[in-house]
Amino acid sequence: MARAAVPGRLTWRVATVLTARKETPTATTLELDIPDWPGHLPGQHVDVRLTAPDGYQAERSYSMGSAWQEGAPVELTIQRIDDGEVSSYLTSALSAGDKLELRGPIGGWFVWRSTSTAPVLLVAGGSGLVPLMAMIRARALAKGRQPFRLIYSVRTHADALYADELARRVRDDGGLDLHTVYTRETPRKRISVATLNTHGWPPDFAPECFVCGPTSFVEAAADMLVALGHDPRKIKTERFGG
Repeated sequence: MARAAVPGRLTWRVATVLTARKETPTATTLELDIPDWPGHLPGQHVDVRLTAPDGYQAERSYSMGSAWQEGAPVELTIQRIDDGEVSSYLTSALSAGDKLELRGPIGGWFVWRSTSTAPVLLVAGGSGLVPLMAMIRARALAKGRQPFRLIYSVRTHADALYADELARRVRDDGGLDLHTVYTRETPRKRISVATLNTHGWPPDFAPECFVCGPTSFVEAAADMLVALGHDPRKIKTERFGG
């Protein structure tokens, strides 16, 4: 998932690509070795900077999909955007041994901490699943017992990120539930108040809600949660694109 880069007083590091694997026909996960990485919380992101031979630079921000484990690679899952100069390069031109400049971790609001005991509702649109997947993975690493429910809106089966891993985790990680809505397969559906009411948590359970995806999707889903009676202070949103 990409957002506009936010400048900050962070150190640029040179990361080495360990693997570049296809998640879907248009999305790639990069496993990165980052020297002196300080660790990160699920939900945080990094800035990535590309520099052309003529000195031209482009920066974008990408969420980390991996939970932090000391010594383990940091993963970025990048959705290729039509005419996207950075995403096109990152999803097609990199291989093991290539270098990337990045800085982070960035963000302290849209994060989940394993010390929280509240139920969690994750609502993802497309590549908005990436930081939410980091939360799911972090819960598993911590052997957390917080009940998680994920509602995932995606175009088609072929576009679904982490499909095999999510199926395995739903089967093996007690307390994780998944409901997927396909917007471009028959019958076409979209997330609605009924979807969130049926597959989310009742407001009385006071869940932590994390909503991530395109701006219009996030605004609509957050409004629906408020309409259902959820505390706006417990609804955290991350948005990108138009």
